[in-house]
Amino acid sequence: MIDLKVIIGNIGKLKPLPQVANRIMELAADPKSSLAELSEVISYDQALTANLLRVCNSTYFGLSRQIESIHQAVLILGMDQVVDLILLSGAAENLKNVEKGYDLSKGDLWRYSVASAILARDIAERKGIRNNHMIFTAALLKDIGKAVLADCVAESFEQINRLVTEQGMSFREAEKQAIGIDHAELGAMIALKWKFSPKMVAIIKNHHPAVDASYDYDLETCIIHLADILCMTMGIGVGADGLAYRFNQEMMAKLGFSERNLFEIIAAFGEKLQQVEELISLS
Repeated sequence: MIDLKVIIGNIGKLKPLPQVANRIMELAADPKSSLAELSEVISYDQALTANLLRVCNSTYFGLSRQIESIHQAVLILGMDQVVDLILLSGAAENLKNVEKGYDLSKGDLWRYSVASAILARDIAERKGIRNNHMIFTAALLKDIGKAVLADCVAESFEQINRLVTEQGMSFREAEKQAIGIDHAELGAMIALKWKFSPKMVAIIKNHHPAVDASYDYDLETCIIHLADILCMTMGIGVGADGLAYRFNQEMMAKLGFSERNLFEIIAAFGEKLQQVEELISLS
């Protein structure tokens, strides 16, 4: 029998996002904050500063001059780009590994997470939602629980597979029955431990809702759910569990996108696939 205390204890093996990440997201969401404030907060973290300057001076940006300070980086790249780079850098180490239980090769979970985050932000912009950094981060980290649960899923895979194929359970439901916890619940615990906002914790916990869930999910959770669906539709990050989830029609209806809208989102994302690959290689 798998010991849930051991699983939860393994959360401590993850590398948390930098302590300043939550403050940076707060500043980015505050229309009254300044670029100078953001630069000052970032500068408090030496490792974060060094890594950000390395990325800013990479060939990805192709800048004509060397960036030598966080203030320069924020002025030239803008607040949104800098915040994205900080979040990507902080999340990368936990999501790049082989996740055997989910049949994901090295880098697959990271590729999927970045793709999902970019899609979620695009959907949020189309819905006119301002707090895009919170949505970007929630989409990026919604499957962080897989990084802890993968070994347990590998041990219980035969049972999980039987529950999915013979009893019609979703992969999340089968995880819960076989192990006692699923990756979304575990992800919410990680987000709580890392002191993320209650809203982000709830989004991570509910990004795979039950088909018949009567709970009135907020728009942000619906956006993350749709980004997840679109990634699966495009075959990004589809491992052993990728096609064993259910799509909540009520959440889809709440977003109010037509079939044409969804095709437009997918088409626009196709042009960003190279950006995903480049961001992955930088992080």
